[in-house]
Amino acid sequence: MVRRIDVTGAGGVRLAAWEFADPPKSDRPKASEAPGVLLLHGLMGRASHWAPTDRWLSERHRAIALDQRGHGQSDKAPEAEYTREAYVEDAEAALDQLGLGPAVVVGHAMGALTGWQLAAKRPDLVRALIICDMRASALGAASQREWEDWFKAWPVPFATLADVRKWFGEDDPWVERRNPSRGEFYAEVMQESPDGWRPVFDPEQMLKSRQTWVYDAHWEELAQVQCPALVVRGLDGELGRAESQEMVRVLPRGQYAEVADAGHLVHYDQPEAWRTAIEPFLDGVLTGPQVE
Repeated sequence: MVRRIDVTGAGGVRLAAWEFADPPKSDRPKASEAPGVLLLHGLMGRASHWAPTDRWLSERHRAIALDQRGHGQSDKAPEAEYTREAYVEDAEAALDQLGLGPAVVVGHAMGALTGWQLAAKRPDLVRALIICDMRASALGAASQREWEDWFKAWPVPFATLADVRKWFGEDDPWVERRNPSRGEFYAEVMQESPDGWRPVFDPEQMLKSRQTWVYDAHWEELAQVQCPALVVRGLDGELGRAESQEMVRVLPRGQYAEVADAGHLVHYDQPEAWRTAIEPFLDGVLTGPQVE
């Protein structure tokens, strides 16, 4: 079962939120009683990337994945803001309008940054936080230029989805070794157009979104997160061990988990290992005392 719920974000931007829960079981808590979970994808991602996680979470939680502005089926208005503040305000609005708070916020990459900035700003809305493969350090101007060049290298339009899978899974210069899950990840963010397959997002909007965080470090907001927080890294991902350990140290209530044989797309590369990594933390959040 897939259900869409429309949410109004900052500046009136229309956002699409999604539940991917299977039909309810008799022993499953009612939606109004179940702890809330908000799932936030990374840059260029979409809510459907969380579908497997959403389904198992829904056995005990009310789990909702959000298509963030410029992504998925949410608005991509050229005049909209693509700032950090706008993304955080969108997540804040989603929690309020969906009645999820105080919720566990699970974020991947950019979505993780949004999660910890929200937790620092609105501790009343965030019960716990899971940070998946996102760095707190500044990435710098060279990183942004690399992304600009990378987008230009995409051979769009792609003739078929098979071509999408092959390019992102094998031929992309950023791929060090064959990675079918990466190909599937990008196939899921393509849509058919008259001349072939193109991304559902505007690459220029993605660059605008990215430039609002790559030049700054985000340790200060991390230190302001008062709720339990789990930092998860794929061993072959973008978040290194030393930085992840420092993030755990900076977080007032930080914990650490890692997933072997996983790259940046941890939850997509190794969904079962991802579940094994985060489920004990979630169990502790559910059963442990609430801190006001």
